[in-house]
Amino acid sequence: MRGMTEPSPRAQRLTAVLTEAFAPTALQVVDDSAHHAGHMGAAAGGQTHYSILLVSDTFRGMTRVARSRAVHAALAAEFAGGMHALALRLRTPEEQAQAEA
Repeated sequence: MRGMTEPSPRAQRLTAVLTEAFAPTALQVVDDSAHHAGHMGAAAGGQTHYSILLVSDTFRGMTRVARSRAVHAALAAEFAGGMHALALRLRTPEEQAQAEA
């Protein structure tokens, strides 16, 4: 049985895929499914709604829409497998430093 702090299997896959695709300097994947229980797309077992903070040099020169599209493309298999929604914060290292200031 997974502990409260151990990531779900999907969160582990998201982390692996995003790390491979974007070589992040920072990455946080949080399963928010419990907050969406009873909403459209929420499954009884969770693992459907995630918040992601992804900081990567890859995002330099990309618009917010292009960044989001790149992440969604990288995670297409997870959407096909039942993931419903992502809340994304996609930043360059400089943007992250400003957000933390």
